[in-house]
Amino acid sequence: MATNDTVVKPVPVPDEESAGFWQAAAQHQLAIRRCTNCGWFGYPPVMLCHNCLSPERGFRYEPVSGRGRIKTWTVLRQAFLPGFRDDVPYVVAVVELDEQPGLRMNVQLVDTPLEAVAVGAPVQVVFDDVAEGISVPHFTVVGAP
Repeated sequence: MATNDTVVKPVPVPDEESAGFWQAAAQHQLAIRRCTNCGWFGYPPVMLCHNCLSPERGFRYEPVSGRGRIKTWTVLRQAFLPGFRDDVPYVVAVVELDEQPGLRMNVQLVDTPLEAVAVGAPVQVVFDDVAEGISVPHFTVVGAP
């Protein structure tokens, strides 16, 4: 157990399936895996395309706009890991990306006043550089009143 009160947030560790996502994020670009057979975007990465069910399992990461709309959201008032203690309260939302109906990501909203958070509110990706070569995508409401 640490003897001081400094607790850091965990840093993502890319694996074979997620490497393209994290490589793009390091360049401040949101990229999502896309089926090479039918063009369907799948997030999180899947082993089999949910759209065409092709046994060929061909995917590649492609940049997306990083724009979407809030489908639902909640305020977290308790840190699920000690490294997030200083962030509470914060908003976690399900965002549907503009590229495809049903293409949704669970995200943290940042730099957004709580009164601007609403179902249907437009959002844009922003990136938090958390370590050398590692950036985490978050979203912010755009055009807030």
